[in-house]
Amino acid sequence: MEEPGNGCKPPSSSEFTFARFPAKVSAEMSLSLLWQRPWFRAAGLFGAWTVVGLAFAGQFYISGSKAGASVDLGRAIVWSLGDWYAFALLSVPVLWLARRFPIEAPNRFRHLLLHLLASAVFCLSYLFLRAAVGQLPAGGAGEDETFAGAVQLLARKTWFFNLLVYWLTVGMSTGLRYYREAQERQRRAVELEQRLTAARLHALQMQLNPHFLFNSLNAISSLMHVDVDAADRTLSKLADLLRRALASSSEQEVTLRQEVDFLRRYLEIEQTRFGDRLKVDVMIPPELSEIRVPTLILQPLVENAIRHGIEPIAAPGEIRITAERDGDEIVLRVTDTGRGPGSSNRHGTGIGVANTRARLEQLYGSAQEFRLAPGANGGTEAMIRLPLKKTL
Repeated sequence: MEEPGNGCKPPSSSEFTFARFPAKVSAEMSLSLLWQRPWFRAAGLFGAWTVVGLAFAGQFYISGSKAGASVDLGRAIVWSLGDWYAFALLSVPVLWLARRFPIEAPNRFRHLLLHLLASAVFCLSYLFLRAAVGQLPAGGAGEDETFAGAVQLLARKTWFFNLLVYWLTVGMSTGLRYYREAQERQRRAVELEQRLTAARLHALQMQLNPHFLFNSLNAISSLMHVDVDAADRTLSKLADLLRRALASSSEQEVTLRQEVDFLRRYLEIEQTRFGDRLKVDVMIPPELSEIRVPTLILQPLVENAIRHGIEPIAAPGEIRITAERDGDEIVLRVTDTGRGPGSSNRHGTGIGVANTRARLEQLYGSAQEFRLAPGANGGTEAMIRLPLKKTL
Protein backbone atom coordinates (compact mmCIF):
# COMPACT_ATOMS: atom_id res chain seq x y z
CA MET A 1 0.00 0.00 0.00
CA GLU A 2 1.42 3.42 -0.85
CA GLU A 3 2.26 5.63 2.07
CA PRO A 4 2.34 9.39 2.41
CA GLY A 5 5.79 10.76 1.79
CA ASN A 6 7.65 13.87 0.80
CA GLY A 7 7.94 13.03 -2.85
CA CYS A 8 4.59 14.52 -3.87
CA LYS A 9 3.27 16.86 -1.23
CA PRO A 10 -0.37 17.81 -1.80
CA PRO A 11 -1.47 21.42 -1.49
CA SER A 12 -2.25 22.59 2.00
CA SER A 13 -5.71 23.77 2.96
CA SER A 14 -4.35 27.28 3.44
CA GLU A 15 -2.96 27.25 -0.11
CA PHE A 16 -6.01 25.88 -1.89
CA THR A 17 -9.54 26.35 -0.64
CA PHE A 18 -12.75 25.79 -2.49
CA ALA A 19 -14.12 29.22 -3.34
CA ARG A 20 -17.42 29.89 -1.66
CA PHE A 21 -19.44 33.03 -1.07
CA PRO A 22 -19.97 33.56 2.65
CA ALA A 23 -23.46 34.79 3.45
CA LYS A 24 -22.17 38.18 4.56
CA VAL A 25 -20.08 38.69 1.41
CA SER A 26 -22.95 37.58 -0.81
CA ALA A 27 -25.39 40.00 0.88
CA GLU A 28 -22.93 42.88 0.59
CA MET A 29 -22.37 42.19 -3.09
CA SER A 30 -26.11 41.99 -3.73
CA LEU A 31 -26.55 45.37 -2.08
CA SER A 32 -23.72 46.77 -4.18
CA LEU A 33 -25.38 45.51 -7.37
CA LEU A 34 -28.71 47.03 -6.32
CA TRP A 35 -27.01 50.36 -5.68
CA GLN A 36 -26.06 50.50 -9.36
CA ARG A 37 -29.74 50.85 -10.29
CA PRO A 38 -30.79 54.54 -10.60
CA TRP A 39 -34.21 54.01 -8.97
CA PHE A 40 -32.61 52.30 -5.98
CA ARG A 41 -30.09 55.11 -5.53
CA ALA A 42 -32.84 57.73 -5.79
CA ALA A 43 -35.03 55.90 -3.27
CA GLY A 44 -32.06 55.44 -0.94
CA LEU A 45 -31.10 59.11 -1.05
CA PHE A 46 -34.67 60.25 -0.54
CA GLY A 47 -35.08 57.89 2.41
CA ALA A 48 -31.77 58.95 3.95
CA TRP A 49 -32.59 62.68 3.75
CA THR A 50 -36.09 62.01 5.12
CA VAL A 51 -34.69 60.17 8.12
CA VAL A 52 -32.24 63.00 8.80
CA GLY A 53 -35.03 65.58 8.48
CA LEU A 54 -37.32 63.70 10.88
CA ALA A 55 -34.47 63.29 13.33
CA PHE A 56 -33.81 67.03 13.36
CA ALA A 57 -37.54 67.71 13.65
CA GLY A 58 -37.73 65.48 16.71
CA GLN A 59 -34.67 67.14 18.25
CA PHE A 60 -36.15 70.61 17.58
CA TYR A 61 -39.48 69.61 19.13
CA ILE A 62 -37.92 68.04 22.24
CA SER A 63 -35.43 70.84 22.88
CA GLY A 64 -38.18 73.46 22.38
CA SER A 65 -40.48 71.67 24.81
CA LYS A 66 -37.74 71.43 27.44
CA ALA A 67 -36.98 75.12 27.04
CA GLY A 68 -40.63 75.96 27.71
CA ALA A 69 -41.30 77.15 24.17
CA SER A 70 -44.54 76.10 22.50
CA VAL A 71 -43.48 74.04 19.49
CA ASP A 72 -46.01 72.38 17.26
CA LEU A 73 -44.75 68.94 16.16
CA GLY A 74 -46.31 69.18 12.71
CA ARG A 75 -44.74 72.58 12.10
CA ALA A 76 -41.38 71.29 13.31
CA ILE A 77 -41.58 68.41 10.83
CA VAL A 78 -42.58 70.67 7.92
CA TRP A 79 -39.79 73.12 8.67
CA SER A 80 -37.15 70.44 9.11
CA LEU A 81 -38.16 68.48 6.02
CA GLY A 82 -38.14 71.74 4.05
CA ASP A 83 -34.50 72.18 5.11
CA TRP A 84 -33.37 68.68 4.32
CA TYR A 85 -35.31 68.19 1.12
CA ALA A 86 -33.58 71.31 -0.16
CA PHE A 87 -30.28 69.66 0.73
CA ALA A 88 -31.49 66.46 -0.96
CA LEU A 89 -32.17 68.29 -4.21
CA LEU A 90 -28.84 70.10 -4.14
CA SER A 91 -26.96 66.91 -3.24
CA VAL A 92 -27.60 65.48 -6.72
CA PRO A 93 -25.05 67.75 -8.48
CA VAL A 94 -22.74 67.45 -5.47
CA LEU A 95 -22.68 63.66 -5.80
CA TRP A 96 -22.00 63.99 -9.49
CA LEU A 97 -19.10 66.36 -8.82
CA ALA A 98 -17.71 64.01 -6.16
CA ARG A 99 -17.69 61.14 -8.64
CA ARG A 100 -16.46 63.17 -11.57
CA PHE A 101 -13.76 65.11 -9.73
CA PRO A 102 -12.48 62.99 -6.82
CA ILE A 103 -10.07 64.68 -4.42
CA GLU A 104 -7.17 62.33 -4.94
CA ALA A 105 -3.98 62.08 -6.93
CA PRO A 106 -3.00 63.08 -9.53
CA ASN A 107 -5.43 66.05 -9.65
CA ARG A 108 -5.95 66.46 -5.92
CA PHE A 109 -5.28 70.22 -5.63
CA ARG A 110 -7.11 71.22 -8.80
CA HIS A 111 -10.18 69.20 -7.81
CA LEU A 112 -10.00 70.57 -4.26
CA LEU A 113 -10.18 74.15 -5.60
CA LEU A 114 -13.12 73.13 -7.77
CA HIS A 115 -14.96 71.74 -4.74
CA LEU A 116 -14.22 74.87 -2.69
CA LEU A 117 -15.89 76.93 -5.40
CA ALA A 118 -18.73 74.43 -5.70
CA SER A 119 -19.31 74.49 -1.94
CA ALA A 120 -19.83 78.27 -2.07
CA VAL A 121 -22.30 77.84 -4.94
CA PHE A 122 -24.01 75.09 -2.94
CA CYS A 123 -24.46 77.39 0.04
CA LEU A 124 -25.85 80.22 -2.05
CA SER A 125 -28.18 77.86 -3.87
CA TYR A 126 -29.48 76.56 -0.56
CA LEU A 127 -30.19 80.10 0.69
CA PHE A 128 -32.28 80.99 -2.35
CA LEU A 129 -34.00 77.61 -2.59
CA ARG A 130 -34.88 77.44 1.09
CA ALA A 131 -36.06 81.03 1.14
CA ALA A 132 -38.28 80.33 -1.87
CA VAL A 133 -39.74 77.25 -0.16
CA GLY A 134 -40.34 79.36 2.95
CA GLN A 135 -42.59 81.67 0.96
CA LEU A 136 -45.00 78.82 0.27
CA PRO A 137 -48.08 78.52 2.55
CA ALA A 138 -46.68 75.41 4.24
CA GLY A 139 -43.04 76.33 3.91
CA GLY A 140 -42.47 77.23 7.54
CA ALA A 141 -41.55 80.93 7.17
CA GLY A 142 -43.01 83.69 9.23
CA GLU A 143 -46.09 85.39 7.87
CA ASP A 144 -44.39 88.80 7.39
CA GLU A 145 -40.99 87.51 6.33
CA THR A 146 -39.88 88.66 2.88
CA PHE A 147 -37.78 86.65 0.48
CA ALA A 148 -34.76 88.96 0.89
CA GLY A 149 -35.15 88.88 4.67
CA ALA A 150 -35.30 85.09 4.64
CA VAL A 151 -32.11 84.92 2.55
CA GLN A 152 -30.27 87.22 4.97
CA LEU A 153 -31.50 85.32 8.01
CA LEU A 154 -30.54 81.97 6.52
CA ALA A 155 -27.11 83.27 5.53
CA ARG A 156 -26.37 84.33 9.14
CA LYS A 157 -27.68 81.11 10.67
CA THR A 158 -26.81 78.35 8.21
CA TRP A 159 -23.85 79.34 6.01
CA PHE A 160 -21.21 77.31 7.84
CA PHE A 161 -23.62 74.50 8.48
CA ASN A 162 -24.34 74.38 4.74
CA LEU A 163 -20.61 74.11 4.08
CA LEU A 164 -20.48 71.19 6.50
CA VAL A 165 -23.36 69.48 4.69
CA TYR A 166 -21.55 69.89 1.35
CA TRP A 167 -18.31 68.34 2.57
CA LEU A 168 -20.10 65.58 4.44
CA THR A 169 -21.92 64.73 1.21
CA VAL A 170 -18.63 64.65 -0.68
CA GLY A 171 -17.08 62.53 2.05
CA MET A 172 -19.97 60.04 2.08
CA SER A 173 -19.86 59.78 -1.72
CA THR A 174 -16.13 59.10 -1.60
CA GLY A 175 -16.58 56.51 1.13
CA LEU A 176 -19.32 54.73 -0.82
CA ARG A 177 -17.16 54.76 -3.93
CA TYR A 178 -14.26 53.19 -2.03
CA TYR A 179 -16.66 50.61 -0.60
CA ARG A 180 -18.05 49.71 -4.03
CA GLU A 181 -14.55 49.45 -5.48
CA ALA A 182 -13.49 47.19 -2.62
CA GLN A 183 -16.58 45.02 -3.19
CA GLU A 184 -15.81 44.84 -6.89
CA ARG A 185 -12.22 43.82 -6.20
CA GLN A 186 -13.46 41.19 -3.76
CA ARG A 187 -15.99 39.89 -6.28
CA ARG A 188 -13.32 39.63 -8.97
CA ALA A 189 -10.94 37.92 -6.55
CA VAL A 190 -13.61 35.36 -5.63
CA GLU A 191 -14.43 34.74 -9.30
CA LEU A 192 -10.73 34.34 -10.08
CA GLU A 193 -10.32 31.92 -7.19
CA GLN A 194 -13.32 29.91 -8.38
CA ARG A 195 -11.94 29.71 -11.92
CA LEU A 196 -8.49 28.79 -10.64
CA THR A 197 -9.95 26.11 -8.38
CA ALA A 198 -12.00 24.68 -11.24
CA ALA A 199 -8.91 24.60 -13.47
CA ARG A 200 -6.86 22.82 -10.80
CA LEU A 201 -9.62 20.29 -10.17
CA HIS A 202 -9.96 19.64 -13.88
CA ALA A 203 -6.20 19.12 -14.19
CA LEU A 204 -6.19 16.73 -11.24
CA GLN A 205 -9.12 14.77 -12.63
CA MET A 206 -7.59 14.59 -16.10
CA GLN A 207 -4.42 13.29 -14.47
CA LEU A 208 -6.35 10.20 -13.36
CA ASN A 209 -7.46 9.15 -16.84
CA PRO A 210 -4.05 8.47 -18.45
CA HIS A 211 -2.80 6.94 -15.19
CA PHE A 212 -5.78 4.59 -15.00
CA LEU A 213 -5.60 3.81 -18.74
CA PHE A 214 -1.90 2.97 -18.56
CA ASN A 215 -2.38 0.54 -15.67
CA SER A 216 -5.40 -1.11 -17.29
CA LEU A 217 -3.60 -1.58 -20.62
CA ASN A 218 -0.64 -2.98 -18.77
CA ALA A 219 -2.96 -5.55 -17.15
CA ILE A 220 -4.47 -6.46 -20.54
CA SER A 221 -0.98 -6.80 -22.00
CA SER A 222 -0.12 -9.32 -19.30
CA LEU A 223 -3.32 -11.26 -20.02
CA MET A 224 -2.48 -11.53 -23.73
CA HIS A 225 0.26 -14.05 -22.89
CA VAL A 226 -2.07 -16.18 -20.76
CA ASP A 227 -5.65 -15.96 -22.12
CA VAL A 228 -6.30 -14.07 -25.34
CA ASP A 229 -10.10 -14.39 -25.05
CA ALA A 230 -10.01 -12.99 -21.51
CA ALA A 231 -7.80 -10.16 -22.72
CA ASP A 232 -10.30 -9.39 -25.50
CA ARG A 233 -13.22 -9.33 -23.03
CA THR A 234 -11.22 -7.16 -20.69
CA LEU A 235 -10.44 -4.74 -23.49
CA SER A 236 -14.17 -4.38 -24.22
CA LYS A 237 -14.84 -3.71 -20.54
CA LEU A 238 -12.08 -1.12 -20.51
CA ALA A 239 -13.61 0.64 -23.52
CA ASP A 240 -16.97 0.80 -21.72
CA LEU A 241 -15.29 2.03 -18.57
CA LEU A 242 -13.45 4.81 -20.40
CA ARG A 243 -16.66 5.94 -22.06
CA ARG A 244 -18.20 6.30 -18.63
CA ALA A 245 -15.16 8.12 -17.28
CA LEU A 246 -15.08 10.59 -20.18
CA ALA A 247 -18.84 11.14 -19.99
CA SER A 248 -18.50 12.32 -16.39
CA SER A 249 -15.21 14.18 -16.85
CA SER A 250 -16.92 17.57 -16.43
CA GLU A 251 -18.48 16.59 -13.09
CA GLN A 252 -16.61 17.05 -9.84
CA GLU A 253 -19.18 15.15 -7.75
CA VAL A 254 -21.42 12.18 -8.46
CA THR A 255 -23.71 10.04 -6.32
CA LEU A 256 -22.14 7.24 -4.30
CA ARG A 257 -24.25 4.82 -6.33
CA GLN A 258 -22.63 6.04 -9.58
CA GLU A 259 -19.16 5.94 -8.03
CA VAL A 260 -19.64 2.35 -6.82
CA ASP A 261 -21.08 1.30 -10.19
CA PHE A 262 -17.96 2.61 -11.92
CA LEU A 263 -15.79 0.91 -9.31
CA ARG A 264 -17.48 -2.46 -9.86
CA ARG A 265 -16.70 -2.27 -13.60
CA TYR A 266 -13.10 -1.46 -12.83
CA LEU A 267 -12.90 -4.41 -10.43
CA GLU A 268 -14.27 -6.72 -13.13
CA ILE A 269 -11.16 -5.91 -15.16
CA GLU A 270 -8.86 -6.51 -12.20
CA GLN A 271 -10.57 -9.78 -11.22
CA THR A 272 -10.10 -11.04 -14.77
CA ARG A 273 -6.37 -10.67 -14.19
CA PHE A 274 -6.17 -11.90 -10.60
CA GLY A 275 -8.90 -14.54 -10.63
CA ASP A 276 -9.37 -16.25 -7.25
CA ARG A 277 -6.50 -14.27 -5.75
CA LEU A 278 -8.73 -11.20 -5.43
CA LYS A 279 -11.92 -11.08 -3.40
CA VAL A 280 -13.94 -7.86 -3.16
CA ASP A 281 -16.62 -7.04 -0.63
CA VAL A 282 -18.67 -3.85 -1.18
CA MET A 283 -20.97 -2.82 1.66
CA ILE A 284 -22.85 0.39 0.90
CA PRO A 285 -26.14 1.04 2.79
CA PRO A 286 -28.97 1.87 0.35
CA GLU A 287 -29.82 5.06 2.25
CA LEU A 288 -26.37 6.45 1.38
CA SER A 289 -26.57 5.71 -2.35
CA GLU A 290 -27.60 9.27 -3.29
CA ILE A 291 -24.93 11.02 -1.19
CA ARG A 292 -22.60 13.18 -3.30
CA VAL A 293 -18.93 12.19 -3.41
CA PRO A 294 -16.03 13.30 -5.63
CA THR A 295 -15.82 11.60 -9.01
CA LEU A 296 -13.30 8.71 -9.14
CA ILE A 297 -12.49 9.05 -5.47
CA LEU A 298 -12.58 5.31 -4.69
CA GLN A 299 -10.96 3.85 -7.81
CA PRO A 300 -7.42 5.19 -7.10
CA LEU A 301 -7.59 3.85 -3.54
CA VAL A 302 -8.76 0.42 -4.68
CA GLU A 303 -6.06 0.38 -7.36
CA ASN A 304 -3.54 1.36 -4.69
CA ALA A 305 -4.72 -1.50 -2.47
CA ILE A 306 -4.41 -4.00 -5.31
CA ARG A 307 -0.97 -2.96 -6.52
CA HIS A 308 0.68 -2.54 -3.12
CA GLY A 309 -1.43 -4.74 -0.88
CA ILE A 310 -2.67 -7.70 -2.90
CA GLU A 311 -0.40 -8.05 -5.93
CA PRO A 312 2.95 -8.44 -4.08
CA ILE A 313 1.76 -11.50 -2.08
CA ALA A 314 1.07 -14.97 -3.45
CA ALA A 315 -1.83 -15.76 -1.11
CA PRO A 316 -5.40 -14.65 -1.94
CA GLY A 317 -6.33 -11.23 -0.64
CA GLU A 318 -9.49 -9.31 0.07
CA ILE A 319 -10.50 -5.69 -0.43
CA ARG A 320 -13.44 -4.29 1.48
CA ILE A 321 -15.20 -1.03 0.50
CA THR A 322 -17.60 0.40 3.09
CA ALA A 323 -19.58 3.56 3.70
CA GLU A 324 -21.26 4.75 6.87
CA ARG A 325 -22.91 7.87 8.14
CA ASP A 326 -21.41 9.68 11.12
CA GLY A 327 -23.64 12.62 12.06
CA ASP A 328 -23.44 15.17 9.25
CA GLU A 329 -20.54 13.34 7.59
CA ILE A 330 -20.02 10.26 5.47
CA VAL A 331 -17.05 7.96 6.08
CA LEU A 332 -15.67 5.87 3.21
CA ARG A 333 -13.15 3.09 3.85
CA VAL A 334 -11.06 0.92 1.53
CA THR A 335 -9.38 -1.89 3.48
CA ASP A 336 -7.10 -4.62 2.17
CA THR A 337 -5.54 -7.73 3.71
CA GLY A 338 -2.14 -7.12 2.17
CA ARG A 339 1.24 -6.51 3.78
CA GLY A 340 0.30 -3.24 5.41
CA PRO A 341 1.80 0.25 5.16
CA GLY A 342 5.58 0.55 5.23
CA SER A 343 6.19 -2.79 3.56
CA SER A 344 6.16 -1.59 -0.04
CA ASN A 345 9.49 -1.21 -1.80
CA ARG A 346 8.16 1.89 -3.47
CA HIS A 347 8.93 5.16 -1.72
CA GLY A 348 6.97 8.38 -1.70
CA THR A 349 3.34 8.98 -2.59
CA GLY A 350 2.01 7.76 -5.93
CA ILE A 351 -0.28 9.63 -8.29
CA GLY A 352 -3.45 7.99 -6.96
CA VAL A 353 -3.01 8.89 -3.28
CA ALA A 354 -1.47 12.32 -3.92
CA ASN A 355 -4.22 13.13 -6.39
CA THR A 356 -6.88 12.06 -3.90
CA ARG A 357 -5.42 14.28 -1.19
CA ALA A 358 -5.17 17.27 -3.51
CA ARG A 359 -8.71 16.91 -4.85
CA LEU A 360 -10.20 16.60 -1.36
CA GLU A 361 -8.29 19.71 -0.25
CA GLN A 362 -9.57 21.61 -3.26
CA LEU A 363 -13.19 20.57 -2.89
CA TYR A 364 -13.69 20.66 0.88
CA GLY A 365 -10.72 22.39 2.50
CA SER A 366 -10.51 21.62 6.21
CA ALA A 367 -13.99 20.02 6.20
CA GLN A 368 -12.54 16.71 4.97
CA GLU A 369 -10.14 14.11 6.31
CA PHE A 370 -8.03 11.54 4.45
CA ARG A 371 -5.93 9.01 6.31
CA LEU A 372 -3.88 5.92 5.55
CA ALA A 373 -3.32 3.61 8.52
CA PRO A 374 -2.78 -0.06 9.37
CA GLY A 375 -6.00 -2.07 9.15
CA ALA A 376 -7.58 -3.59 12.26
CA ASN A 377 -6.89 -7.12 10.96
CA GLY A 378 -3.70 -6.41 9.08
CA GLY A 379 -3.21 -4.76 5.72
CA THR A 380 -3.97 -1.10 5.21
CA GLU A 381 -7.07 1.05 5.57
CA ALA A 382 -7.69 4.22 3.56
CA MET A 383 -10.32 6.39 5.23
CA ILE A 384 -12.08 9.42 3.75
CA ARG A 385 -14.40 11.62 5.80
CA LEU A 386 -16.59 14.12 3.90
CA PRO A 387 -19.46 16.51 4.62
CA LEU A 388 -22.82 14.87 3.94
CA LYS A 389 -24.25 16.25 0.70
CA LYS A 390 -27.38 14.78 -0.80
CA THR A 391 -28.51 15.04 -4.40
CA LEU A 392 -31.21 17.69 -4.73
